[in-house]
Amino acid sequence: MVNEFEIKKQICDIGKRIYDRGMVAANDGNISVKISDNEFLCTPTGVSKGFMTPEYICKVDANGNVIQANAGFKPSSEIKMHMRVYRERPDVKSVVHAHPMYATAFAIAGIPLTQPIMPEAVIALGCVPIAEYGTPSTEEIPDAVEKHLQYFDAVLLENHGALAYSDSLLNAYHKMESVEFYAQLLFLSRQLGGPKELSDAQVKRLYEIRRQFGLPGKHPANLCPNAKDGKPSCHGCGGNCTCGKDGGDDKALVAEITKRVLEAMGK
Repeated sequence: MVNEFEIKKQICDIGKRIYDRGMVAANDGNISVKISDNEFLCTPTGVSKGFMTPEYICKVDANGNVIQANAGFKPSSEIKMHMRVYRERPDVKSVVHAHPMYATAFAIAGIPLTQPIMPEAVIALGCVPIAEYGTPSTEEIPDAVEKHLQYFDAVLLENHGALAYSDSLLNAYHKMESVEFYAQLLFLSRQLGGPKELSDAQVKRLYEIRRQFGLPGKHPANLCPNAKDGKPSCHGCGGNCTCGKDGGDDKALVAEITKRVLEAMGK
């Protein structure tokens, strides 16, 4: 089993990676790792994630209360968001929050990452919805994020940034990288006249590949009732479909589509 000091070093390494890749500026972002049911290591508030050393890292309990922190350091003000993820997703062992440029731009524009444009993004992420805006360091962000936790492994935070979580620190970081790469490709393809999306049949085959791989986490391939029934998936739903819920019948689907069309027409 990896000891706490080694995990702290890994957190510092990931912090440097997100800083060096321009996913955070100044003191932005935060990282946490679950080490037991009631012990979590997390980055401190008010420090650059690119210049941390192990003694910076704090330990908190499942309520975000400090168990151990060196003088001059206290846990990230966003620890409530991390704790909500761990509470609702027992499979998650690490959470990474950052402000990657392209993904955050989509979050600010209010555009979820739902267009199926490349196989890797469809298999790894499925969709990346937007959690509605909440005031930082309050329960508003955890409440907004919670609505998506059972269906997705990454979310955009409206006018804020992005959140990724997985079964290890490295995998959570890779999710964040994938979100940003997906957003960048989508942005660039829009400048070239718009992306050519994968067809429903192609998305369905990619979902099947994901199931065959047995990849961990939450994903439309495993949760979408339409995909399970062999119908067109809700890949482009923006996170507001009936994924994983009872009653995902055709009438509800038609009603939702009608509502969205009318909204788009300004009616």
